[in-house]
Amino acid sequence: MNDEYSADLLTLVDDAGEEHEFEILDVIDNDDGCFYALLPTFETPQEKVDAEGTYYIFEAIEENGEQQLAEIEDEALLDKLAALFESRFEELYDEDSEEDEEDDEENDED
Repeated sequence: MNDEYSADLLTLVDDAGEEHEFEILDVIDNDDGCFYALLPTFETPQEKVDAEGTYYIFEAIEENGEQQLAEIEDEALLDKLAALFESRFEELYDEDSEEDEEDDEENDED
């Protein structure tokens, strides 16, 4: 069985009207609000290497009846969210590496 993976992408428009495409890494919805961890998409492999580990956290807000993503101004909240997202990333990648190891072991038995 081959599960195809496709990234959840969204495009944000900045104040200058320029579009930027991001991959949604994770979403946290808690008492503080709804927050997105976004990874920029890149034109070249070198850009991706240069930005390794860089992601952005935005808050989902409603403005004029539309959902928008906004920068988080509160540094303490931003630090708290970064710690939460990174903890979740570690759990995700640990699970993925364990599944890969199990798949490798099953393939070795064949």
